[in-house]
Amino acid sequence: MLFKSLLSTATLLTSLVSSVKADDLPPIEIVGNKFFYSNNGSQFYMKGVAYQQNPVNTTNAFVDPLADPEGCKRDIPYLEEIQTNVIRVYALNASQDHSECMALLNEAGIYVIADLSEPDLSINRDTPAWTVDLFERYTGVVDEFQNYTNILGFFAGNEVTNAPNNTDASAFVKAAVRDTKAYIKAQGYREIPVGYSANDDADIRVPLAAYFACGDDDERADFFGINMYEWCGKSSFTLSGYSNITAQYANLNIPLFFSEYGCNLVQPRLFQEVGTLYGDQMTDIWSGGIVYMYFEEVNNYGLVSLLSDGSISTLVDFNNLQTQLASVTPSIATAAAESSVSLSPTSCPALGINWQANSTLPPTPDADVCSCMVDSLNCIVSSNVNADDYADLFNYVCSVIDCSGISANGTTGQYGSFSPCSAEDQLNFVLNLYYLENGSNNAACSFSGSATIKSAATASSCVAVLSSAGVSGLGSVSVTLGGSTATGKSSSGSGSASGSQSSSSSTSSGKSSDAPKQAAISAVTKVLLVGVSIFFGMGMILA
Repeated sequence: MLFKSLLSTATLLTSLVSSVKADDLPPIEIVGNKFFYSNNGSQFYMKGVAYQQNPVNTTNAFVDPLADPEGCKRDIPYLEEIQTNVIRVYALNASQDHSECMALLNEAGIYVIADLSEPDLSINRDTPAWTVDLFERYTGVVDEFQNYTNILGFFAGNEVTNAPNNTDASAFVKAAVRDTKAYIKAQGYREIPVGYSANDDADIRVPLAAYFACGDDDERADFFGINMYEWCGKSSFTLSGYSNITAQYANLNIPLFFSEYGCNLVQPRLFQEVGTLYGDQMTDIWSGGIVYMYFEEVNNYGLVSLLSDGSISTLVDFNNLQTQLASVTPSIATAAAESSVSLSPTSCPALGINWQANSTLPPTPDADVCSCMVDSLNCIVSSNVNADDYADLFNYVCSVIDCSGISANGTTGQYGSFSPCSAEDQLNFVLNLYYLENGSNNAACSFSGSATIKSAATASSCVAVLSSAGVSGLGSVSVTLGGSTATGKSSSGSGSASGSQSSSSSTSSGKSSDAPKQAAISAVTKVLLVGVSIFFGMGMILA
């Protein structure tokens, strides 16, 4: 195993000992709509557990469970007792050391599927954006974990779209899938799958799955998870609704699994759905699932309780799950046989009442593009203006000029070249555009001291970028990822990405939230898409 960084001699020794104890787990690969062990081609079914604890009595937005070796040493034996072969982690801190936990998991035969976002850096379903800051967060997690062979894959979002009125947000998540995959390829990392985890909304679940499964290989999701809570207590394949969704997803051409399951409306949970999930009625379509969740919290989804002395006490749910998993023997396919199966391409869903995500995706975020733009400007926001006050400036300027160069609309598929930039960079752009449209008069760059004049500069490397974007920012810019060019806008056509977004009522619990605190961006998005116009009077503009 290649460890990204060794922080001390002790860490080095631990790593060496771990490498002696167990060989690296073989990467999991995808063939058709199934997962397989890459070393022998046998099918891999997820027997997973969601593994993350909400922070208590702390100001931390989340606690990274894979940066806690003592916690991993405590918990892994219990995970092994219930045959766990994969854990789902909702938020990771890329700046911390994960080598010891990852080695311990590797030794126990446990893979990790990780969400790339975290509570304060994630795609917000209400005002979606795919930004430079988000892309840097996603790639930071990829950089930290790509060298572990027991990283099964990454989620680019969780329940971002959860109802018909926010399906447009899926365009931004799919762009995150596309760009994360492109980054992995450009960096020369091993092929690590990137997918999406959805909620189960009957009105949108079919087009939602089709949307992420459609398109060229470089932009579609590699797998699709669904947080499934339809089977509660004693039920059956038919009564639970499992039969309906299995039929609806029968022709999807990427792997499917339950990214969460375990309804707790009837307690203790019996987990009778386990026998069906790993039975012949479902295994040709589904690749197992991940039980929600390991730690008991106020939502009563836990398998174990963490006691005040730091020890673990198993709950009735733990014992029931253990019994059910011990009784299943799913049929095993082979990669060789699956490679001969021809799967029809999934078509992208058409826009309609319940589906409003366009197949044309947002541009790839690139900090250099934003820097080139800002350097070329004459009028920018003053450094003494608080970010909380950006909204007022956005509201005024965008009520009198066209700010489409920074806007992003997942329904129309129209995105400004600078829509991925930070709120400050976007404000700089529209202030300068206002300045230009008012004859480059110094009085048009005042805003009662909120804006200031600077010298403009354009490096030779920026000429092509700025020319492609155009003065109004409505052009299409190509960006470079590790030497590989990616298009600034992507169209998938008819053949054609935690923590997590705040979850649906059936799953609200220990997941972190995909609701970033981007007040300024949210404000300008509402201005551009809803058409709010706020005028402050010429006294402010020309003062």
